[in-house]
Amino acid sequence: MYTVYVGDKPIILTTKVEKEKGFTSFLLKTVNIGKVIKLLTTTDLKSVHLVGKNPDKLLKHFLKLLPTVIAGGGKVYNAKNEILFIYRNDKWDLPKGKTEGIESIEETALREVQEETGVAGLEIVKPLPTTYHIFKRNGKHKIKVTYWFEMKTNFEGKLYPQENEGITKVEWLDKKAAQKALENSYANIRVLV
Repeated sequence: MYTVYVGDKPIILTTKVEKEKGFTSFLLKTVNIGKVIKLLTTTDLKSVHLVGKNPDKLLKHFLKLLPTVIAGGGKVYNAKNEILFIYRNDKWDLPKGKTEGIESIEETALREVQEETGVAGLEIVKPLPTTYHIFKRNGKHKIKVTYWFEMKTNFEGKLYPQENEGITKVEWLDKKAAQKALENSYANIRVLV
């Protein structure tokens, strides 16, 4: 099973057919993804289930429905066990961005965190769950696949928001402040934090 977000509403990729309550189901093989996105963004429907036969091919089939953007990002801890957050588009988020050239996804994640926040001395600790969400740019929907990594750093310098990327704030947040920030964040970020 996979979850793909359209805003805060999930599209569940599954092999199980369930009685519909608060959601509706479509066959993954024949779904009109534009119709699904419209349903989730214009109605009070809570979620959509896309049903396929083979659990190993659910994601592969889904990713063929829209152009895909590959990104890498980090959930970064400092020596005080605070988490690094960015503020962009009036929401709290974790730093992430698209791959460039032939860099590995780990290199992408490290570069993007440093570019978006000014934080140096980053070290990957372990991979975190991959997230999927649908967004719209220039009138076209795309699927963003973000590979996340837990990172650590002893960096104590000044934080620099990457303003040309729309980032207005970068902050280290303790556990309590992070929970508050998540109230104004994205569903896929709440899953990670």
